[in-house]
Parts: sequence; C-alpha cells; structure tokens
Amino acid sequence: MTDHAAVKAALKTQAIETPSWAYGNSGTRFKVFSQPGVPRTPQEKLDDAAKVHELTGAAPSVALHIPWDRVDDYGALAADAAERGLRLGAINANVFQDDDYRLGSVCHPDPKVRKKAIGHLLECVDIMDATGSRDLKLWFADGTNYPGQDDIRARQDRLAEALAEVYGRLGEDQRMLLEYKFFEPAFYATDVPDWGTAYAHCLKLGERAQVVVDTGHHAPGTNIEFIVATLLREGKLGAFDFNSRFYADDDLMVGAADPFQLFRIMYEVIRGGGFTPDVAFMLDQCHNIEAKIPAIIRSVMNVQEATAKALLVDRDALAAAQRSGDVLAANAVLMDAYNTDVRPLLAEVREELGLDADPIAAYHRSGWAQKTAAERVGGAQAGWGA
Repeated sequence: MTDHAAVKAALKTQAIETPSWAYGNSGTRFKVFSQPGVPRTPQEKLDDAAKVHELTGAAPSVALHIPWDRVDDYGALAADAAERGLRLGAINANVFQDDDYRLGSVCHPDPKVRKKAIGHLLECVDIMDATGSRDLKLWFADGTNYPGQDDIRARQDRLAEALAEVYGRLGEDQRMLLEYKFFEPAFYATDVPDWGTAYAHCLKLGERAQVVVDTGHHAPGTNIEFIVATLLREGKLGAFDFNSRFYADDDLMVGAADPFQLFRIMYEVIRGGGFTPDVAFMLDQCHNIEAKIPAIIRSVMNVQEATAKALLVDRDALAAAQRSGDVLAANAVLMDAYNTDVRPLLAEVREELGLDADPIAAYHRSGWAQKTAAERVGGAQAGWGA
C-alpha cells in the first residue's frame, strides 16, 4: 500500500522551472500573435513568473535565454528575482539566430564562426557567475541538409572541441546540460540528433556534463521513459524540457497530447532516484494561441498530477507481479495508479501549503490579466527571438 502522507510530503518538495520566453509572444512560421499584457522587459517576465509561483507554490525559478533576456547588470537581475521570491535558473545559449550560423555554429566549417559561437557560450558562463545559476543549457541547430554538404565526422570533432573548451570554463558548482533534437532545422544530419550522441559527448567531458531530455524532441513512437531510465542508471540525466507534441517539436503544454506518457516518464524518474534537485524539471513551451500565464499554470499542474500518480504506484505489488511473471497484474498496478483522480490529493497539498486549491481559478480572481493589460502599454513586447 502507498503511504499518502509520504506522497504529499514528496509533492510539497517538487520544483518546476518556468522559461522566461513562455511569457512572451510566440506563434507559427507564418505569424507571431501578440496578446495584451505581455511583458516588455525581463523584469516584467519575472513579475509574471512570480505570479505563477505564488499560485502554485511549485515554480520557484526562471530560466533565461541569452540574448533574449540580456540586461546590463545580471547581478541586479538576480536580486530582482530574489525580491519576487524567485531565483534565476538555467542560462540558455542562443547560437542559431544569426546569419553567420546558416551552416552551423560550433560545427561550422569556418573557424571564425566557430570562435564567435564559442565566445557566446563563454559569455553565458560569465552570466551564470553573476546570477548564481547552476546550469548552462545548450541546444544546437547545427546540421546539414544534403549528403556531402559537410564532413559528418569532422563536425563531431568540432563539436567536441567546442564543448571541451566551454566545459573547462565552468565553475565547480556549475553544470553543462546538452540537449538533443532529431531534426529541424537540419533535415539530413543533425549534429546532436539523439540521446546517444549527447550521452557520448557528456561521458567524455566529465561528471558535470549531463543530458537534457526534451519530451518533444523524439520521433513518433519513441519510448522516452526507456531513455530516462537508461540515463538515470548511468548518472547522466541532468534535466527535462517538458512540453507535448502531436507531430514534431510542437512545444504544446506538457501532458496535452499524451498524459499517460508523462506519467510513465515520471514513474521512471521516481523509480530511478531522479526525483531530486539533481534533475531539473523545466518547462520549454510556446503558448501561441492560449493565454500565457494560465497555460503555464496548467502545465505546472499537469506535471504535478503525473508526479502524484507516479508516486502512488504500489511498487511492492508491482515488483511482486514482475518477479512472478504476472504480466497482467503488473500492468494493472501501473494502470490503477494512472487512473487515480489525484486532483483532490493535490488540492489538499496546496491548502496545507496555504495556497488556493485551484490555482487557475485563483488566477482569474486575482485580476492579474486585467492589471498587466492596463499597465503594460507602449514599449516593445517580448516575443520569440526578442
């Protein structure tokens, strides 16, 4: 039997990092849609993030994206976050939105372009020093579109050299998180296309290099929980980028397409000892047509619900069924936990923390959307790429 008190205690410790860019405008390849009240500055993004944390009690940190969140004084920005009850989380580098990176960044055939890209990555470590951030998160759009366009092995050599230089710059308490994506924008050969490639580079770099699993970055049918279990077993799972996809990298609210998959992933996290601060649970989403803050709150709640169900799995009964080879009984243990309505349990958790049992309803009652729409007039709204 599962100890509900222990489940509630575990849920009270969960921390989900929200991304600064999710509070800004985003859209499709055809149109970026603007909304009233969207932040115009990194400080206004922190205001919105603080509102999410205030209502959920589970979103204490904000990931930054450079140069989208560039400021003159990052120490002051960290202080601004602390004043709002937040901390600054992962620093995300950007080596894909510049004309020089048409043929790649750290894998580019031109050493001058590679030097420029590495310079930006080192700048991000400087920013980490100023903000107190632990994690440098790297995703590369590098790759090729046509056979013969470039030397595949040489590009891996360039990637390894760049990662080694940046890894050597990290402080003792800092980590490098390497993300992978099987395609887009490169269509023939992406330079970091899968968890195996990311793992191989991280293994060579050292223990402070870890793999990021973005739940939208896999081919259809991929067993993501197997990847999670394997990386945890090897001590190389550093973080998640939680989102949801129907077709490719849709960046929808986590759990929107396949909540059962999210539950399976969270079960492997808990089973593998990954429900600790050593594995960062981050959202990476673009809210294109929905209101920003309610969507982020809903995503936080979706992760909480999947986690609660995973914590409710009767692991003793599951292990017994597995040992006896009772396939149906083992599956039934998982399905019983998944089919449990955990919303009352999470409402209890929130009330015990002094929060409203229903964060979405509390947000709508708060008048925050009307307040920000009235106050954030003029200036340039933050958006994808800005």
